[in-house]
Amino acid sequence: MTVLSFDQEGVDVVYEGTEFRMEKALIEEATGKDYPDVTDHEVLQLIEANPSLSGEPQRIVEILD
Repeated sequence: MTVLSFDQEGVDVVYEGTEFRMEKALIEEATGKDYPDVTDHEVLQLIEANPSLSGEPQRIVEILD
């Protein structure tokens, strides 16, 4: 299971027991979108090859509100 914790500057990730940080600039470059417009599903797809996506995707701006 992958755990994502969002803040204004990026995402703290726990993936298969490994903790790391994805900075806002990296996410923007990888998705071609402004950070607030990226969804949690898109971030998860950057981390996992075939993630199990459930529920509706949420934009980061919605998560941070």
